[in-house]
Amino acid sequence: KNLLLIGKHIEKLAYANRNGRDIETELAANATKLSNQFDVVVEASGSESGFATALDLVRPRGKIVLKSTFHETPTWAASKVVVEEITIVGSRCGRFEPAIELLTSGAVRVDDLISEELPLSDGVAAMDRAAEKGVLKVLLRP
Repeated sequence: KNLLLIGKHIEKLAYANRNGRDIETELAANATKLSNQFDVVVEASGSESGFATALDLVRPRGKIVLKSTFHETPTWAASKVVVEEITIVGSRCGRFEPAIELLTSGAVRVDDLISEELPLSDGVAAMDRAAEKGVLKVLLRP
């Protein structure tokens, strides 16, 4: 596989194919059939279960790029990392200049990722709204 996007919510995976993009997607519930198939797995779910899935998907001697920050103390199969010689690389931020250029040129569209816009004065309500199931991002405006 060249690129595969795995997620828990089919409606969120649908965003990957908007505007003529052709990105293969798979529900996380079906990911077990893909065990040990990927040289590189980027884990960006923010959940420990996402990291466990990444460990399952990566091939022996493969690499996991860890983009997530977990809020709890993670527990994971350290023996698998050692025995299968898996490399884990932390990556908090990427290079901003190319990302800004892609956004400015319109090559990457983020409008579809914004569920709602609220005024800054409604910041508390915006936080509550953002915590609701199915909401992607809530944008605060002046």
